[in-house]
Amino acid sequence: MKKHLFPLCYGFMVLFSGCSDQPVTEAKKAEAPAAPVTGQTALFRMYQVARLWAPDANVLKLTSIHLTEVPAVRGKAGAWQATFTSAEKNISRSYTYSVIEGEGNLHQGVFPGPQEAWAGPADKTFLIATVKTDSDVAYRTAKEQAAGYDQKNPTQTISFDLEMHETFPNPSWRVIWGESASTASISVLVDAFTGKYLETLH
Repeated sequence: MKKHLFPLCYGFMVLFSGCSDQPVTEAKKAEAPAAPVTGQTALFRMYQVARLWAPDANVLKLTSIHLTEVPAVRGKAGAWQATFTSAEKNISRSYTYSVIEGEGNLHQGVFPGPQEAWAGPADKTFLIATVKTDSDVAYRTAKEQAAGYDQKNPTQTISFDLEMHETFPNPSWRVIWGESASTASISVLVDAFTGKYLETLH
């Protein structure tokens, strides 16, 4: 009797286990949009690649690139472009860093541009180590100086330039309310080394 009972029980086990193994359809989760990054983050990633091109690479300029496909977060950007120079080779080279594939020649990650002759003054370039203050911190400092304008324009695109200015010893962030310094109504300079407010430009 017991010998006949085992196959019967086994059959029920298989039947019920088969019912429990029915495929479950799950809704696909929507992929989160790519997050923008700070200027210091992008600059460091580009610098790592630039050093392979020229071990003596210094920074000439860093500029934010606004991407409509990436959520707008003030103090950050979806893409950045940096120009590095090599005094030993007398050339410069631009690199881009983007969190997504973009139009034209904008690619996700670090992407190098063509080399160009460069014989500019060395005091226009700076070491990456002098960039102690990040773009999001620079924005908060600049916002204190442009509080009235910022409150009246809460959706205004915030752009950034990082470079040397003749009147200051350290590289400075130019925090721009608008797409570029030439078209903006107001921009604020913040010392990239100390993080201190320098000047308001109109």
